Amino acid sequence: MTPLPTSHLTPVPTPAPAPLLSVDDLVVQYRRPGAEPTRAVAGVSLEVRAGEVVGLVGESGCGKSTLARAVCGLTAPKEGTIAFEGAPVGPLGVRRRDPGLTRVQMVFQDPYGSLNPRRRIGAQIADGIRAAAARGDAADGATPGDLLTRVGLSADDAARYPQEFSGGQRQRIAIARALAARPRLLVGDEPISALDASAQSQVATLMRLLAVESGAGLLFISHDLSVVRLIADRIAVMYLGRIVETGPTAEVWANPRHPYTRALLAAIPQPDGAGLLPAELPGDVPDPAAPPSGCRFHPRCPVAFDGCDREDPQLVAGGVACRLYAA
Repeated sequence: MTPLPTSHLTPVPTPAPAPLLSVDDLVVQYRRPGAEPTRAVAGVSLEVRAGEVVGLVGESGCGKSTLARAVCGLTAPKEGTIAFEGAPVGPLGVRRRDPGLTRVQMVFQDPYGSLNPRRRIGAQIADGIRAAAARGDAADGATPGDLLTRVGLSADDAARYPQEFSGGQRQRIAIARALAARPRLLVGDEPISALDASAQSQVATLMRLLAVESGAGLLFISHDLSVVRLIADRIAVMYLGRIVETGPTAEVWANPRHPYTRALLAAIPQPDGAGLLPAELPGDVPDPAAPPSGCRFHPRCPVAFDGCDREDPQLVAGGVACRLYAA
């Protein structure tokens, strides 16, 4: 029997690997005495895969940090689901947490408040090494000194206290502590916003390098799109508790579709020597306890038209939630 030419064979598609993190229609709500509930996260779906860096961007007050806290179990969701490696992520309680969830680690925004000033940094990093050992992960012989060397510090620094370091150095220590637990998912909640400009890109690039080297996923949250562009494979743009645009970083940067994404990019200073000021996005983020009707961005949108104040657009297949692209 004559074999068929290979050109006649239909290749079998390789299924995409399951995501490390799956967030599905997540709602996080806060209650205030005498006031309406505040939905800081109002129906967000998001995925992060192994070895992938996803940048979550938006102005302050858009719900990015609340989403990060929910992913790590620090804030209880009202609706929706969060799954890590297929297992549900529940909020932390008084009981000991499932050891498997210690594979999710966060680097917090404040490098001064996230470390215990009364303990040497070597002891704090050793906590993560013990957590990895407790869940049965194969030991790689890493010591606090080894991890400090990986983040660009000296092994001898393990004997020092947090207050002996600069902000940028403390954030490197926080990264080393997170890596000590051998995470599969690393969450950076505005990890560079408290640093000076010279340290921001260094710390962001370091986080990407270490996450990708270990095969972990990284959810990097920031309001600085210029830094996210350097390190993220995909971008998700968040506004007032919703994802309004998502896609590969290069595509979103070259062809931003949502008016909010365009405004964020236009607000980035350009070092072109022309002396032109970046465009300023008018107005402020509305109160999430009383969001505008219809499209949440329409009061600030330069291209809003009739119906934007009544119809609430959802993400379409192209990765944008805007009536300009409604089917």
